[in-house]
Amino acid sequence: MKRGKNPTRKQKILIAAAGLQPLNWLVCKDTADIMELEHKISCKRRIVKKEWIK
Repeated sequence: MKRGKNPTRKQKILIAAAGLQPLNWLVCKDTADIMELEHKISCKRRIVKKEWIK
């Protein structure tokens, strides 16, 4: 399983808008529709749809 990368500034804004703490999440996949996140400690994955945030 591929490890995530630290989020960019724009990704941090989207993560915070989804109600999550940006410091605790890594970005595994970022497409035009979704952003797949992985928690740094528990390694749980969460998918955030970008259409929900707008």
